[in-house]
Amino acid sequence: MQYSRGRRRATGPASAPRVAEVFTAERPRDPQREARRRRGPFRQITDFAAASGIGQKAGIVLAATGLVLTVTVPVTGPVMAGQEPGQAASVVSAAPQPEISAAAGARIEFSRSPVVTQADPDSRLKQLLSAQSAGAITRAASAGTLGAPLAAMTTVSTFGYRVSPITGGSGDFHRGVDLVAQCGTSVLAAAAGTVTFASWDQYGGGNRVVVDHGNGLKTTYNHLSSFNVTKGQRVSRGDVVAFSGTTGASTGCHLHFEVDVNGEVVDPTGWL
Repeated sequence: MQYSRGRRRATGPASAPRVAEVFTAERPRDPQREARRRRGPFRQITDFAAASGIGQKAGIVLAATGLVLTVTVPVTGPVMAGQEPGQAASVVSAAPQPEISAAAGARIEFSRSPVVTQADPDSRLKQLLSAQSAGAITRAASAGTLGAPLAAMTTVSTFGYRVSPITGGSGDFHRGVDLVAQCGTSVLAAAAGTVTFASWDQYGGGNRVVVDHGNGLKTTYNHLSSFNVTKGQRVSRGDVVAFSGTTGASTGCHLHFEVDVNGEVVDPTGWL
């Protein structure tokens, strides 16, 4: 009997191929994952929209249309040390805003402080007059609120007591300032207002224009050669109201300019 020197081939059934064992790190369990999976993508989008402040209705529309929503929250707080300008802060916190309710049909008004600049003298004058009577306004507050009644200002006679240029007597009270002006020079409104008088003045002012600026403040322009406005007319600062002359109690062409506060004349230089 001969024996085969070769190794005996197994006659049993073939064994299954070995599978290499792969070990992976276990992912940390997300306690909200199963809850989100049960809600589905539609509910996830609407919840996200509501939490983002967009609104649940908008979230439903987004979910229904299949749109992907991205929300960027701007950083309005101060830039921290070491943070580049424009770089988003790592933590953003916003204080909750109070809810404001009103009855149906309620009237809601918004008030704000007026913005006044040196380039807007009419607004400054209006604010000054609306806050108090003209008589209570100090010289420091009124200075510069009225515009020049002539394009070029040169004073030849100041406000107050003086020697009368007509009679030569002392003790004459000058009610305004006399300004150099050739006859026919344009006379300008010192501020916005309403013309209350444009006629002949029987007390020596000759042709006279009076402009009322409100709250007890008026300006007057005297010895005019002619008028450019009528009574009741509304004028703006710088409008030509008349032309200078030498009518009335006058010794030559000039403009007599007055400022009247609550019926009493005051030094015009305190307002110019």
